[in-house]
Amino acid sequence: MKHVAVIGAGTMGNGIAHSFAQSGFKVRLIDINEISLKKGLDTIVLNLDRMIAKEKILVTDKVNTLANISTFTDLKDGVTNADLVVEAATENIELKLNIFKQLDESCSKKTILATNTSSISITQLASITSRPDKVIGMHFMNPVPIMKLVEVIRGYNTSNDVTKTIMELSKTLGKVAVEVNDYPGFVANRILMPMLNESIETLYNGVAGVKEIDTVMKLGMAHPMGPLQLADFIGLDVCLSILNVMYDGFKNPKYAPCPLLVNMVQAGKLGVKSGEGFYDYSESKKADKASSQFLK
Repeated sequence: MKHVAVIGAGTMGNGIAHSFAQSGFKVRLIDINEISLKKGLDTIVLNLDRMIAKEKILVTDKVNTLANISTFTDLKDGVTNADLVVEAATENIELKLNIFKQLDESCSKKTILATNTSSISITQLASITSRPDKVIGMHFMNPVPIMKLVEVIRGYNTSNDVTKTIMELSKTLGKVAVEVNDYPGFVANRILMPMLNESIETLYNGVAGVKEIDTVMKLGMAHPMGPLQLADFIGLDVCLSILNVMYDGFKNPKYAPCPLLVNMVQAGKLGVKSGEGFYDYSESKKADKASSQFLK
């Protein structure tokens, strides 16, 4: 396996492309317009420069990594001859179903179709294709070039061979692959999101303020980042989407999103990406400082 296509040049997509390219794979990064692609590549360059500054890689590693990445705005052209496609588009079921339908029509029958979804059913995405045995989840963690975990999620029909291939492939990226089964939220978000939601409920009920809640969890539970700050970095819209998927999937009220989270998303306060969430990121220096702390 040498040729990988990544769909989506956003935070997760450019991180996935970066990781594959740095590991020697030829990567085709695909997005709907050149602006998104340029922003994605700029992020990859910035992250490579940070790694050089920390003496984790050499300048030649940066040059080789960037040389391994090509960009496309046409999905069909971008996935031609790909051994693996990793979809990293917005966490929206209709969008992902449409992408997987196109991928099934455009890719070789041998191509493995993976999704970076953090909660949406692999089995449901596979059902829109003629190759459900070759559809699998690869849930990377943010920031992708640094975080070691990859949740490898088997759909109901995912074959043993495809699962083994993706488990081994993840190891070549320097990741630790953990195989899980296809249930809403998988493992990571099934455990993480209720904690974040409960933190928001604690704020909503007036038990304590934002900084106080985060301080208790950082100093008392040894978390590197408080839950409300972490929610800001994930994106409050993403947190809401994942909670809704789990609530719809399990019909259990413990997964129902807090009204404060719903209102903040409706008001456009999405966290770092919008400049404001539980914390204020409106000044670029604040955002850069927060990002650098997160990447340490």
